[in-house]
Amino acid sequence: MFPGPESDLAGHRTVTRRDALRAGCAVVGTVSLAELGLADESPRRQRPRVAAIFDVCRHRSHANVILENFLLPYYFNGKKIVPEVDVVSLYADQFPEGEFARDISREFGIPIYPTIREALCRGGAKLAVDAVLSIVEGGDYPMNRRGQKEYPRKQFFDEIVAVMRESQRVVPIFNDKHLSYRWDWAREMYDTARLLRIPFMAGSSLPLAERRPCLEIPIGAELEEALAIHGGPAEVYDIHGLEILQSIVESRKAGETGVTSVEWVYGSALWRAADEGRWSRDLAEAAMRAEFGDRTPPLGTVPDETPKEPHGLLITYKDGLKGTVLKFGDTNIRWNFACRRKDTGEIQATKMHVGPWRNRYLFKAFSHAIQKFIRTGTAPYPVERTLLTTGILEAAMHSREAGKPVATPELGFEYRPVDFSELREMGKTYQVIDNTLPEPRNQLDRSSAGF
Repeated sequence: MFPGPESDLAGHRTVTRRDALRAGCAVVGTVSLAELGLADESPRRQRPRVAAIFDVCRHRSHANVILENFLLPYYFNGKKIVPEVDVVSLYADQFPEGEFARDISREFGIPIYPTIREALCRGGAKLAVDAVLSIVEGGDYPMNRRGQKEYPRKQFFDEIVAVMRESQRVVPIFNDKHLSYRWDWAREMYDTARLLRIPFMAGSSLPLAERRPCLEIPIGAELEEALAIHGGPAEVYDIHGLEILQSIVESRKAGETGVTSVEWVYGSALWRAADEGRWSRDLAEAAMRAEFGDRTPPLGTVPDETPKEPHGLLITYKDGLKGTVLKFGDTNIRWNFACRRKDTGEIQATKMHVGPWRNRYLFKAFSHAIQKFIRTGTAPYPVERTLLTTGILEAAMHSREAGKPVATPELGFEYRPVDFSELREMGKTYQVIDNTLPEPRNQLDRSSAGF
């Protein structure tokens, strides 16, 4: 929660929660960091110091697959990259059996602190890092009645921001995946970052994956309909499908204008929605053909995979674009996309190629983008993308519970796309790295290329 009225930080005006909620675009242009007592007057270090704040670090957890690229060299577009940042402190929320945060701490000489505040201050009284990684994905937390795991991303964010306010200094924050399982908390995180001018990046790795075949939708293109397909569990993989979808359609003519309604459909209702023209079978077939080619199975069935009931998220955009996210099959490496151009009627389709080690290599390009964000203080693509996908996902979970469409007036905001192609993996890495190389278990296993 954004702090309520508090003592003046540096002889400047008090900032209240109401200020944050009123912030919007205008306050960003009219309120300076100095007025908020958060001006960053410290000299820039050549290598930014990073605090890694995470829930759990074990094999294939997000803390594992992101941090390994901050501690050891990695490949991006065929080039071996040496990290240009230093991880200097750790906080782990949980230490289950099989975790290796303590091993990383010993191997790399990075202390683990008992609280987020102490990790950010490195045992001192004020903020002592230049950026923060907040990685919360994989720990043991309650599941609510809508099927959302209640990850404490908002709690982590609030504790991080509290240290910045106390220290009168802001630094970049990266938030892994969507912002929160609650829309109001997600919006508050976004508003707080804008009000205090905290550089803020969020989202998932999929938008940076190689596209096979190559697919480039130019900024300003006219799109009629777009669709993404994944093969993983509800909610936790729906967000990835949404990020794939949004990262491409946001570049359409006039930019992003927002979403008016969302509906979760499954079973016979899913196929009835296709018959009614609410999503297009030919787009779905094109998306699956990008993965299977001539062996494309009938929609909703995937040979050699455990049968799972398909479901879909039907998204109505303010400008009339039809968006769909479908779950077909039972694999966590299915990431397909198709769209129909309004100007030509052409269907274009691709799959997001995961590379070796089943999604793990996707985090190389992602970590590369995060490090650039830390060094420059500028997010490589709009954080509004993740704010919007967070809201769509939460609305879909409410729709699933209610069994009907959900109106989303709160998602009627606009933002402009950014060309982030220089941070996408274009496939050159897989000329060097392939599945013949053994997957490393953790940051301590340096036997594979890039480690």
